[in-house]
Amino acid sequence: MKTSLIASVWAASALTTAALADSPHSVSANIGVASNYIWRGVTQTLDDPAVSGGLDYEHRSGFSAGTWISNVDFGDESPNYELDLYTGFGGKVNDDLSYALNAIYYAYPDGRDADFAEIGASGTFKWFTLGLAYTVYGENDEGLFDDGDLYYYAGFELGELPYDLTFALRGGYYDFRHDEVEVGPVLDPAGNLIGIETESADYWHYGASISKEAGDFGTFSLNWDQNSGNDDAGYDNDPKFWVAWNKEF
Repeated sequence: MKTSLIASVWAASALTTAALADSPHSVSANIGVASNYIWRGVTQTLDDPAVSGGLDYEHRSGFSAGTWISNVDFGDESPNYELDLYTGFGGKVNDDLSYALNAIYYAYPDGRDADFAEIGASGTFKWFTLGLAYTVYGENDEGLFDDGDLYYYAGFELGELPYDLTFALRGGYYDFRHDEVEVGPVLDPAGNLIGIETESADYWHYGASISKEAGDFGTFSLNWDQNSGNDDAGYDNDPKFWVAWNKEF
């Protein structure tokens, strides 16, 4: 009887596994910890650590949707966390060429006039990726991250290296529609205000990562990021070195 029971359990388990394998749907979750949250070359936590987590759904057709959350810190009276909602569709043209279309909403529920939304497209050929994101909505009227902003990016990723290492390079350029940032007053020799000095907020950024898959222990990475933003416009363009761990379930 015991042998029959074990056999029945194994049979049921095999049927369940087969059913899941045949399902066009898949759901996964992820958690992560990083010594710094860097987004497009700029820290989102004033160089402090970040804890994040997300939930993703994928369909065999190429459709996907998900959500992701992390703590943030932009200074005084800033929001404390970011909540992203996203969806997309992607697929392969052949073994070497693939594409992806996406839409994402960046929400800061405990902050004011900070939410914005983007649509984007990217193509990947072997190890190289090129993409574009366009801001279609922004609460910061006539400021940064308002509708009309453009972000161009490129990436290179080489996996299956010795010791299960992956090497990646990344770079991008942010072209803000309203890119002038006030940096200070302009005075005449008598000390009278005659204007406001401005600087462009547009910037380049670049970075690299080495990551290692560690099986059930997740993925560990060592990262470098830097941007070309103007100090007077509020950017910290010093190199940022940070480490991260993430795991998918």
